[in-house]
Amino acid sequence: MADLLKLSRRSVLMMPIALAACKNGASVLRLTGPTMGTTFTVVAIDEERSLTEADLSGVIQTALAEVDASLSNWNPRSEISRLNATTDANAFQMSRDLATVMDAAETVHLASDGRFDTTMGPLIELWGFGAPGTSPMPTEDAIAEALSRTGHGNVLSLDANAVRKRRAEAQVYLAGIGKGYGADHVARAIEALGIRNYMVEIGGDIYASGRNTGGVPWQIGIETPTALGGGVHQVVGLSGLGLASSGDYRNYFEQDGRRFSHVIDPGTGHPITHQTASATVLAENSMLADAWSTAMLILGRERGREIAEAHDVAVLFIDRDGTDFRSEASTRFDELTA
Repeated sequence: MADLLKLSRRSVLMMPIALAACKNGASVLRLTGPTMGTTFTVVAIDEERSLTEADLSGVIQTALAEVDASLSNWNPRSEISRLNATTDANAFQMSRDLATVMDAAETVHLASDGRFDTTMGPLIELWGFGAPGTSPMPTEDAIAEALSRTGHGNVLSLDANAVRKRRAEAQVYLAGIGKGYGADHVARAIEALGIRNYMVEIGGDIYASGRNTGGVPWQIGIETPTALGGGVHQVVGLSGLGLASSGDYRNYFEQDGRRFSHVIDPGTGHPITHQTASATVLAENSMLADAWSTAMLILGRERGREIAEAHDVAVLFIDRDGTDFRSEASTRFDELTA
């Protein structure tokens, strides 16, 4: 029986069975733990039975520490925290890790009508989804002021491996792309050990390679987007691809009979209001899947589908339809899951 993974934005659960040893005698190593403000899960199939759990754990922890040192907004000594602390317009020289992530963020930002944006901190905090104690329902003047402090082209300038601040107070938050890059970085470290069949998940962002213990692509269950968890909407076989899902159904507040999602549209400064509840993206790596899933959720199904077809993005939209849900996939998503 194939192992089934249930995907939400923040967690991946093994269901319904535990992993067992492979029939060909290979060993199965499974590790979990905290990282990047969330958790990670790694499942690796060691065909040669040459690795111990401690061997794999050491490699994973080294890779995670490298990502944390560069990309973590929770680590005050990280590279991104040092960038955020600068207040001048001098060029900030980026490491390869940070430059890769920032270049991808800029690419998706430009291709998505600006809907993927790593500078959204002022708006997220303004709407009460940042630090505890912040108040919801900001005024239009406050929203306009926060918008003036966001936007890649407005507050940042990228040039090869350097970034400059156009506004001294600009802040970069990598929650919408950093975990995906972390999954990719761990995957590369695992492959360096000679492992070809494995799955890496960080905070709901996945990269999978090869086959699972059942000898088939890793089976990922895309969750029905309900606050309490509505079961599996669709199962996807994943191999040699990254996958990420973004949804608006877990973090929100209600006021005066209206529902306000934590997903803020960079174009308007307001929470999204369309009927798309989740967007799941398959991509060549988890980093791009992570960024594009955020962009596609903000765009919504109608505009998102147009951009997906134009840029060959593999995306599955799940929309609210009264008390039910309906899904619609891009051409590339259907091709990859056929």
